[in-house]
Amino acid sequence: MNQMKISLLILTAAFAAGCAQTNQSKVEAVKNELRAPAYPLVTIDPYTSAWSFTDHLYDESVRHWTGEKFPLIGAIRVDGQVYRFLGTEETPMAAVAKTAEAGGWTGRYSHVKPGEGWEKPDFDDRPWQEGPAAFGTTDDVSVQTPWTGDHTEIWVRREIVLDEDLSGKKVFLEYSHDDDFVLYVNGIEVVRTGEGLQKNVYVPVPDKVLQTLKAGRNVFAAHCRNHTGGALVDFGLHMEAPVRQYLETAAVQKSVDVQATQTHYLFACGPVDLQLTFTAPLLMHDLELISRPVNYLSYEVTPTDGATHQVEIYFEASPLWALDKSAQESRSETFEKDGLVFLKTGSASQRILEKGGDNVRIDWGYFYLCAEKSNATCTTGDEYALRESFGSNGLLETAPAAVGGHDKLALAQSLGAVGKPASGKIMIGYDDLYSIQYFGDNLRPYWNDAGNRSIESVFAQANQEYEKLKTDCDRFDYELITNADRVGGKEYAGLCALAYRQAVAAHKLVKAPNGDLLFLSKENFSNGSIGTVDVTYPSSPLFLLYNTELAKGLLNHIFYFSESGKWTKPFAAHDVGTYPRANGQTYGGDMPVEESGNMLILTAAIAVREGNAAYAEKHWATLTTWTDYLVEKGLDPENQLCTDDFAGHFAHNANLSVKAILGIASYGHLAGMLGKKDIAEKYTAQARSMAAEWMKMADDGDHYRLTFDQPGTWSQKYNLVWNKLLKLGIFPETVAEKEVPYYLTVQHVYGLPLDNRKTYTKSDWIIWTATLAQEKETFEQFVRPVYRFMNETTDRIPMSDWYYTDSPKHVGFQARSVIGGYFIKMLEENLR
Repeated sequence: MNQMKISLLILTAAFAAGCAQTNQSKVEAVKNELRAPAYPLVTIDPYTSAWSFTDHLYDESVRHWTGEKFPLIGAIRVDGQVYRFLGTEETPMAAVAKTAEAGGWTGRYSHVKPGEGWEKPDFDDRPWQEGPAAFGTTDDVSVQTPWTGDHTEIWVRREIVLDEDLSGKKVFLEYSHDDDFVLYVNGIEVVRTGEGLQKNVYVPVPDKVLQTLKAGRNVFAAHCRNHTGGALVDFGLHMEAPVRQYLETAAVQKSVDVQATQTHYLFACGPVDLQLTFTAPLLMHDLELISRPVNYLSYEVTPTDGATHQVEIYFEASPLWALDKSAQESRSETFEKDGLVFLKTGSASQRILEKGGDNVRIDWGYFYLCAEKSNATCTTGDEYALRESFGSNGLLETAPAAVGGHDKLALAQSLGAVGKPASGKIMIGYDDLYSIQYFGDNLRPYWNDAGNRSIESVFAQANQEYEKLKTDCDRFDYELITNADRVGGKEYAGLCALAYRQAVAAHKLVKAPNGDLLFLSKENFSNGSIGTVDVTYPSSPLFLLYNTELAKGLLNHIFYFSESGKWTKPFAAHDVGTYPRANGQTYGGDMPVEESGNMLILTAAIAVREGNAAYAEKHWATLTTWTDYLVEKGLDPENQLCTDDFAGHFAHNANLSVKAILGIASYGHLAGMLGKKDIAEKYTAQARSMAAEWMKMADDGDHYRLTFDQPGTWSQKYNLVWNKLLKLGIFPETVAEKEVPYYLTVQHVYGLPLDNRKTYTKSDWIIWTATLAQEKETFEQFVRPVYRFMNETTDRIPMSDWYYTDSPKHVGFQARSVIGGYFIKMLEENLR
């Protein structure tokens, strides 16, 4: 039996022992005090991923991580009085002027700075070019007029002819931008974003602007500056339609607590308390379990006045969970099987794996609500009829079809007369049929790799296993947050608890035709790539810590890409496509030193965790090619991108050089583990020689430089952490001992900047840099500002890893897997 199998058996046995102990006594809860920028609710994969972007669960609609609405409503009826605790009754929005994404428009534009008054309605824009929106880089599917180039600008004007005055009405602007964006309405500034990227943002039109929106010609004018990478300009106008509300009374949220696999809410609903828990059993010792596309929404109702109350509970979901765009046609139905009731919805077209990209949602396969039949009624139809029926009698009766064909899915459960705590649950899931296209082959999800399992059987299994899995998740959440607290402090523990589901659910688990496990990431809101190496690298500590088979699944596709002959360059590829189509690299440029160093270091980390280098031996020829490339090119890198590609190309990157040197050292370490003594000595000596040269080239007195040729500069040397974790001994400890104190002199209120050029940072790299510190107290000095940012940021989105350190604003990126890198401090302890 190999060391890996032994390790997994030990991990599984320990986990089972912990769960057995839990069955005897209730797990003690450790509340996470972090006010999350967004709270994870349903986290299955990059497509089925739903979040609350507000402090109270009932303040607005549940959203997909991209910000698009995934309407999910929950209400409880107590003695005939209805209290809404989840989501909102959406007010329909009528498009006054559609965005390009929703239907298209034409505008006039210029890349040459216009004269004064360009934003005014009477400005003469006839010399400008005319083109269809949106404007930007073609990685966004809505772009019709290309606008490319780093450090370029665009000015756009759009005429909107109104049939009526809008003064006094509820009107909203919708806009998407990348990067700096300013928007004027009839000459009045309404939006100014600063640097960043946002999609489908809705803002109310101020009264003074509404007064100018008259029947006839109106002019919207925008200016956008692209710093680097993607570019985008799109905007439109919407107006609320008056509707009747049936779930107006909101419950009172008393608390929220986000843990690694669960988010807990507590509400007061008149004379009863409602404990609501969203559970995603993403326990990494069980690959089939983390692939299972089912989450739980459980509840417990407790009277607070000593009396008995009649209680019913209601859940409603929208077909938008299975659509990319709201205009798409859907089909919904209900049925029963194995003692369960099912509500099912999906797009009418079912174009499997046809659509790829970044800001897109799945529109093939089927979304499900499911519950035990015994106390449930369910139906589909018009949401207002459904809500009225529940409010009237606590049951669901047949409802007419919704206008436009978007029937809502509704499920009600009766708890009867409740005089003591009463509980129940529903299940939420998604059957995507096929998950990934991999070099031409359409792959099913891991749980149904052979294509011989039904989603109904999976729901039945999930229902049977609920009690055990709930206990397992309680134990896991407790152990994670207590261990993280012990290793890195309370703030660190809060960040790790929030990061866990985001990092895991940003991947899809499938099996390649050759049997390889593929754990494929999606570059959420950075460019939509699949299986990106420099996303794998920062996220890897989480998976190295909990299951090295998943860590291998992060690398297997890159090894296959080279070893199959499909990628012939002497360095590692950046990615294998654009999610969900993994047919070859689609990123516009290479990162030769970056990706080769990443692959070598992570292969060594897997070997150290497993206690053997069998995985490296399998790929030895490829690793040798990449290592020799780093020996030739790695010490003083040429003008190229690194993982922080938003900062642009630059040469002589000292931190990138550290990665190259440690990549070579990793190869030497692997050779030693494989008994290749001569090779180990040769490459280890090469790495030590390069490290000594690096220390001379990068020295800047009390710290080391950003680039070798620029004195007076500095940067985070986060790559250096592997010298410590893998005990490579290539760089002397004095390097970190000199860098760490200097960093504390230049960090800001929300953290340590990436380098001296900008005030922005990457939070994953901060945690890596902090792990260079020898003392826990010093580590906490770096972590505390990151926690403060997440707790105070005004950008209510799933955790962003790229943000400003001097203001509570993110720059771009959200819901990315890279925050798995927060677990590097816990990994360090595990590797001791």
